[in-house]
Amino acid sequence: MKPLLPGATLGILGGGQLGRYMAIVAQQRGYRVAVLDPQEDAPAHQVAHYRIVAAYDDPTALGQLAEICQAVTFEFENVPASSLEPFQKAGVRIHPGAKALAICQDRILEKTAINACDIETARWAPIRTEADLYGALERFGETGILKTARSGYDGKGQAKVRGTAHAIQAWKAMGAVECVLEEIVPFAMECSVLAARDVEGNCFTHPVCENMHTHHILDVTVSPARVSESAARAMRSRTARIAQELDYVGHLAVEFFVLPDGEVLVNEIAPRPHNSGHLTIDTATASQFEEHVRCVTGWPVLPYEMNVQAAAMSNLLGDAWEGGEPRWERLAEHPDVRLHLYGKAEARPGRKMGHITGWADCADEAERVVRNAREALKQDSV
Repeated sequence: MKPLLPGATLGILGGGQLGRYMAIVAQQRGYRVAVLDPQEDAPAHQVAHYRIVAAYDDPTALGQLAEICQAVTFEFENVPASSLEPFQKAGVRIHPGAKALAICQDRILEKTAINACDIETARWAPIRTEADLYGALERFGETGILKTARSGYDGKGQAKVRGTAHAIQAWKAMGAVECVLEEIVPFAMECSVLAARDVEGNCFTHPVCENMHTHHILDVTVSPARVSESAARAMRSRTARIAQELDYVGHLAVEFFVLPDGEVLVNEIAPRPHNSGHLTIDTATASQFEEHVRCVTGWPVLPYEMNVQAAAMSNLLGDAWEGGEPRWERLAEHPDVRLHLYGKAEARPGRKMGHITGWADCADEAERVVRNAREALKQDSV
């Protein structure tokens, strides 16, 4: 299949910050961009050529998008699989494909697919009935992490449970929907591997990212991760294997748990650019968004290489606006950082409003750079 040439239109389902960066990169490469999102002021709508404000399952809107675009992608995995049908009928390129979307938006299918690759996850069990929950708790020592099979991110749709009564209560609070119960593992670190795979099956992975969370939301990412070479190789090779087994085209991230003995377990797959990959915008030869746009429009993937010794990224949540507008002018004192804001009008606690990228000669120093820069943005206490 020949690459789409400049002048073609790329459709994006989803208008958040990931869609915004996809749109910007696509425009830099000469493509027109059409975004479908139910929010009129969505970040990607602000930079798109065509804005379609509608639900993701609106047949009229999907038909309209299918008429004007030659390729379509999505910025998050919870787009209904049925939303891809109008594009299939119109002969529009869809990347990542329906198979990857269907697997990655359902934790039961996703974990089954990962294990089918002979890749380990934490022990888990599908939960469809109370009896399933009883049996899984007995296997896992009466504790576990209960997660809805579909939807949920940044800690939403999940609960740490202890004992049968607590687990049943949590499951019912989730609506008694299909879930998975995961065994709690004593991990030493959480990591992610960014990967891009093109239509010819060529795949490149970025050096492992080390992720630190606060209240289940990514706080700081550092790359390369401070792990052993053997652990890093294992994570990168397993990510490439998963991309191959999914027949994946586009950019994805695979999240891992690193155990104290250096063994690694897959946590989950993100079939899209990933929050931890934002540091590639300023510190890699190709950003995760450039890799994604190239792959979904049929161009060869680029080798994934860092152009600095070490990089770090810190999220800016709405909490940073609690005392007033952050002190942006103070970033002038931090020449090795770059500020990115997503164009969101309302700053709410826990909402991702932007990020800061920094770099240095080692991972420890890169982490210090972004943490110090973020701290400098705070309003002075009275």
